[in-house]
Amino acid sequence: MTPLSLGRTGKIVRHAVLITTALFALIPFIWMLSLSIKPESEIFQRSFHLLPSNLSGLNNYAAVFASAPIVRFLFNGVVVCGAIFMLQLLVSIPCAYALAKLRFRGRDTLFAAVLVVLLIPSQVLSIPHFIMLHHASLLDTYGALILPWVFSAFGVFLLRQFFLTIPDELIHAAQLDGMSEAGIIWRIMIPMSGPVIAAFGIFSVVSHWNDLFWPLIALRSMELSTPALGILLFRDEELGRQFGSLMAATTIIVVPLIAFFLMAQRRFIDGLTIR
Repeated sequence: MTPLSLGRTGKIVRHAVLITTALFALIPFIWMLSLSIKPESEIFQRSFHLLPSNLSGLNNYAAVFASAPIVRFLFNGVVVCGAIFMLQLLVSIPCAYALAKLRFRGRDTLFAAVLVVLLIPSQVLSIPHFIMLHHASLLDTYGALILPWVFSAFGVFLLRQFFLTIPDELIHAAQLDGMSEAGIIWRIMIPMSGPVIAAFGIFSVVSHWNDLFWPLIALRSMELSTPALGILLFRDEELGRQFGSLMAATTIIVVPLIAFFLMAQRRFIDGLTIR
């Protein structure tokens, strides 16, 4: 075979592998969408059909809004995830800058501590968090959902690695011009960190939007439920075994995440591939 034909064969194999992998990743979403537009009578048929015989299954979406405060769940998710992400940036950016660009005793020890925190599952700290929030009378509030996640070891690590790629000469020039450390962070580091901040934002928002474990512990009222917890309450208390409506609710919860990712896709990829 000629080098040209080998190159074409390689491209075909690579695309076949990518398409197959993408299909495996998309199958759960396709299944979810298919069930969300089917009536109950078609969901439990022995033979599977991707599309329903009629569109009466669209009533599943109407049943979602009629049976549970799904809009409230989405609003809570936006408030909680947005607040967590902004506070994480407020804490992580100065910490990452100090670990990357400042020289002080114990810097390497502090960075090693950040790496150790990365190895600790968040569930391990649930009991201390619960006790502290109980004594602060913050359980069953937005604060209970937000405050435990203000510090992100992953955010500090990711931003610190990016800040190391910024030349020290640029920092020194700003210092010679009389710029303070806060000014350097605000006017130099943050504007240059758009891709990595977008990448961190995707990880942060997706993680807390889908989080069920901590809201299940910290909340008692449905009014403050996040999307994941809202679906659980919605299923148990309202829908029972109406899987069509449950899949419709799940689709409604997933759509904002997909939209958010598509809007930040380019910066997200740049943030992961930047050197």
